Amino acid sequence: MERLRHDDPPRLGPYLTLARLDADSTDGGAVPERRYLARTADGERTVLLCAPLPDAAAPAAWAMEAELASRLSVPRFLRPTSQGSEAGLPWYAVPYTPVLPLPAALAAHGGPLPEDLVRRLGAALAAGLAAAHARGQAHAGMSPAAVLIGAAGPLLGCFGAVRSAAPWGPPGLDPGCLAPELRSGGRPEPLGDVFALGAVLAYAASGHTVPEQSELPPGLRRLLASCLARDPADRPSAPQVLHALSTTGPARTPAPAPAAAPATTVLDEQAPPPLPGRVVAALAAQSAELLASELPAAPPARPAPQKVH
Repeated sequence: MERLRHDDPPRLGPYLTLARLDADSTDGGAVPERRYLARTADGERTVLLCAPLPDAAAPAAWAMEAELASRLSVPRFLRPTSQGSEAGLPWYAVPYTPVLPLPAALAAHGGPLPEDLVRRLGAALAAGLAAAHARGQAHAGMSPAAVLIGAAGPLLGCFGAVRSAAPWGPPGLDPGCLAPELRSGGRPEPLGDVFALGAVLAYAASGHTVPEQSELPPGLRRLLASCLARDPADRPSAPQVLHALSTTGPARTPAPAPAAAPATTVLDEQAPPPLPGRVVAALAAQSAELLASELPAAPPARPAPQKVH
């Protein structure tokens, strides 16, 4: 949680803003929208509240992308449950669960994430992209800050950031996540998402979206290089990335088998990845701080316009 700034709205729709989710931009931390932790005036509902940046060129396009995201039911995609507009500023909200943007998770951990966790996070995100691509829909907004890390696994926000900003260029989106065809004005396509996924996983494993090969774990170098190929035809599809991340991994010493090992189930395969202790502690601290937050005084409602006779 970060303190509100003077230019943050005190209220959007029925929600009073309590804190920012994101810290000021750092390497990998640029965010193409404003994100707040907010609560209704009666204290009954706490939400993650999102709005376009103050200098967004096309707030209406941002709102259209939020509407499209609310109609999608894609695993791992953040799905708005309510939206509206306040004084011309569009917003959308989702129910609050403790989450850290990926840059904050690296900061809490004290550096890049372990390779096994990077693989698990990547597989979960690739599965979501594969489901969206099967419906002919590109996410077009993946970056490190768009990935929200929680106890139930990663969620992917900032849907359609590239589309909503065209042709002005997406403000706040890490340039290392933009595929070459998008930087030259092309339309967002599924293989552009794969490029962005490669940059995000490179960031998770090294702290940079454009790292040196030597900064990456040897077991990820070949896959990430293929995701980051300049020619889209040389990139794997999201299902291929999912398969690669799910079937290979760093060398491990086999653990002794228990006397009576339970049978593996589908639920076992879908279990969220275990998070490092410092990341878990940061999630718990966010939740506790939010619970202890006092609601600010609600700004007075604007009077209804009077009819002139």
